[in-house]
Amino acid sequence: MSSEGRRRVALRTLKTIGAAVSLAFVGWGAVQIVIALQGDPKRLASPGQTPAIREVVLVTDGVLDHNWIVDALALPKGATLMDVDLFQLRNRLMSFGQVHSAMLTRNFPATLHVKLSERSPVARVMAQIGSEPPHPYLIARDGVVFDGVGYDSHLLESLPWLDGVKLTKSDGEFLPVERMEVVADLLGKAKLEAEHLYRTWQIVSMERLETDGELLVKSADIATIRFSVTEDFFRQLARLDTLLDTARARTDQPLREVNLAIGAQVPAAFDDPALSPGKPAPKNTRPASAAPLPLFPPPSRKT
Repeated sequence: MSSEGRRRVALRTLKTIGAAVSLAFVGWGAVQIVIALQGDPKRLASPGQTPAIREVVLVTDGVLDHNWIVDALALPKGATLMDVDLFQLRNRLMSFGQVHSAMLTRNFPATLHVKLSERSPVARVMAQIGSEPPHPYLIARDGVVFDGVGYDSHLLESLPWLDGVKLTKSDGEFLPVERMEVVADLLGKAKLEAEHLYRTWQIVSMERLETDGELLVKSADIATIRFSVTEDFFRQLARLDTLLDTARARTDQPLREVNLAIGAQVPAAFDDPALSPGKPAPKNTRPASAAPLPLFPPPSRKT
């Protein structure tokens, strides 16, 4: 081999060795970074190199605000992004029942981003723990019971109270109310399709849900309205709306009970205002009727 050929071979060999050494250094560096992240992220940067957290940015689909997130996170003074444990902070936020999900990300050099998804209340419940005075709580569609923060007072006052349930605590937290999604379906359908009826609802009871498959509603105008959970709520609301219109056109007596849980024939019991406590029943006065109003006759009959 000529001297020129030997020179080219040596140069090619040196290039190959240099590339292999470079790849080895890159691989070693990647391994060290992975080890540091899995072990102690603080090894990647010292406090003198990373500034303290200057801003917490909150993005939420609910009503919680910046002051709340700062108080909830309770970051140590002077803490850097690498000082905080994101998983621990996430668990801290998730301990608040109003928070459905939370995601935290570092935005270097000194910004912590927090994205929340919040639960929306569908009803209120009054609970008393031990000798403490009764305290109102909110209940979400998934049955989670929580203290409401940041909600408008008019919104809270518009929510009906939940009755017929027993709240149970475990490890200091209320267990979710079972089958609360059924109540949420009724309330949501009423608010969307018949808001003029929903606005009068005061109490929703789950007392007969397990035994009879019924939800009981107390409104400002009717003491008891029975809904069946096995039939479409929209149809039952339509029957209730029609019955109320027809009843107002036929009599001035207030309704005491409406049973929507037995099909198209809707029994309606009326209160007789003359039969108030302490007053004798007038002569020739018929008692409150519990017969179905002929609003929905069988298909075989002509209307």
